[in-house]
Amino acid sequence: MAIDPRLLGYLNRALGHEMAAVQQYMAQSRLCDIWEMSGYCAHFREDVTEELAHVQSLIDALLRIGVAPNATQLPPVRLGRSLHEMILVARGLEVDAIHLYEEAVAYCARVNDARHHALFSGILRDELGHLEELGKMEASLPEKDPRYA
Repeated sequence: MAIDPRLLGYLNRALGHEMAAVQQYMAQSRLCDIWEMSGYCAHFREDVTEELAHVQSLIDALLRIGVAPNATQLPPVRLGRSLHEMILVARGLEVDAIHLYEEAVAYCARVNDARHHALFSGILRDELGHLEELGKMEASLPEKDPRYA
């Protein structure tokens, strides 16, 4: 079976992105825990779980086409000095993911690859939801505590 190199590229890029998101959200969760912001800690921990589910789906897709997963170039975690800065970092991560998945969905539609179209579309929906949640978090931040600003 011939492997579509462009599809393989999207799958590996997506895997790298999701692994980076796991690393980022785990660090943000732990930092919120240190800052004694348990609600935000729990939110970022939930994001870790969701991103790990994406990782699993992408690894499954790669294995189904006979390719070993390869996410070796993860960007460094970017910590903020406040919750607001962490949310901005997370927002950038989600916007990048949305662009990647929109491009992958369009490609799969163009080449009539229904299986991978469904995979990328599902993850895209989740990432759009994450972006919406971050907007709600940002809108609800208290103004007086410097950890939030």
